[in-house]
Amino acid sequence: MDSLDSLRSELKQFLLAWLELNIPGIAEPVFNGLVVFWIVLFGIAVHLFFHRFVRKILVRLANKGERWHRALLENNLFHRLTYVLQGAVVHVQAGLWLDDSSSFFRGLIEAICEQWILLFGLLSFFSILNAFQDLVDRRKNNTGFPVRGLIQTIKLVSCVLVGLLAISAMLDKSPIILLSGLGAVSAIMLLVFKDPILGLVAGIQLSANEMLSVGDWLEMPKYGADGDVIEIALTTVKVRNWDKTITTIPTYALISDSFKNWRGMSESGGRRIKRGILIETSSIKFLDNALLQHLKKAELLTEYVDEKLEEIELANEENQADMSIFINGRRLTNIGTFRAYLVSFLKVHPGIHQGMTLIVRQLESTSDGLPIQIYAFTNTTVWHVYEDIQSDIFDHIFSVLPEFDLRAHEAPTGHDVRSLAVNSTLTAN
Repeated sequence: MDSLDSLRSELKQFLLAWLELNIPGIAEPVFNGLVVFWIVLFGIAVHLFFHRFVRKILVRLANKGERWHRALLENNLFHRLTYVLQGAVVHVQAGLWLDDSSSFFRGLIEAICEQWILLFGLLSFFSILNAFQDLVDRRKNNTGFPVRGLIQTIKLVSCVLVGLLAISAMLDKSPIILLSGLGAVSAIMLLVFKDPILGLVAGIQLSANEMLSVGDWLEMPKYGADGDVIEIALTTVKVRNWDKTITTIPTYALISDSFKNWRGMSESGGRRIKRGILIETSSIKFLDNALLQHLKKAELLTEYVDEKLEEIELANEENQADMSIFINGRRLTNIGTFRAYLVSFLKVHPGIHQGMTLIVRQLESTSDGLPIQIYAFTNTTVWHVYEDIQSDIFDHIFSVLPEFDLRAHEAPTGHDVRSLAVNSTLTAN
């Protein structure tokens, strides 16, 4: 090292002496100009060397390497590192050729190089973080941890720290002095970075409590969100709605407000059917012998009817009921038999999950009729398949109602009113 310094000193003295001999009086400025020109020229040569040769070699090796090598390549890590090395080489050159007598040029070049190195060093660090994010996104078994939000937080903190280093380098002051002054502006910093801080805390809570992860079906009517979560970032959560629009929700709103996560439904393997049909109460009646014999022919009702008839007959004999009128004793009704039929129908339906709740229940009657509700679960959570199963079930229910002498309730329509008016006119005539 000493020999190199002595050689550089001798070379400089030789050049200065030669310049003083040929252009006396301006030898020093000319020498500084030549050195700056040399440093710029050397920087261009280094740039070409790194980008034309070194970077191509690194790219070729990365393409042949493992997945994380390609992730680093795709996020421009090698490209940005070459700029860091280029700045470092120019910085060293300025220190070698410019001494205290050329403090202005040396200080200017070193300041530019320091800012250059900090900038592309930060961008290189961002490339590593982005590559890590890509590797996490490509994993099949995603833990649901808000990695994107954490990485954005690290980037934000890195920007602040590098900014402090850049300012301290320009002012030639220790970064500790600048850090000590941050206490005075902490309130302003908290105000400026309120959303990122709230988003970070919310992201940690969402992950720790397993409340939400990418791919979940989220429903939040307050923000018009109803679809799949596609991104959980530091300050926002993106939801792709079923109409293919994108809704952006503040991350902290998922903590402060309520939302529905359909993940439990997806993981259970079944989706609930909770839909009813309104029966016209005037069509409800006891089963007469003709209707009873007709319904006994139904394969899904034969066992039920036989068991019920035996049970009812024994009960009536024990109570010595007078069966000459309908209000005495126990009898089968068309609505009760209809409910039993629906239970049997759902138990053999290939689209119904038999390991989950299956109920056909009667709700409180209203002026619109008697509600009979199906409460069951399909054996799939795929939306269009679920809708097909549900529609097929109710297609069948509406079709079999006449077999039980039951009618679905319908409010009078304009067609009904017109028909009534026409019949009234014909009767009057």
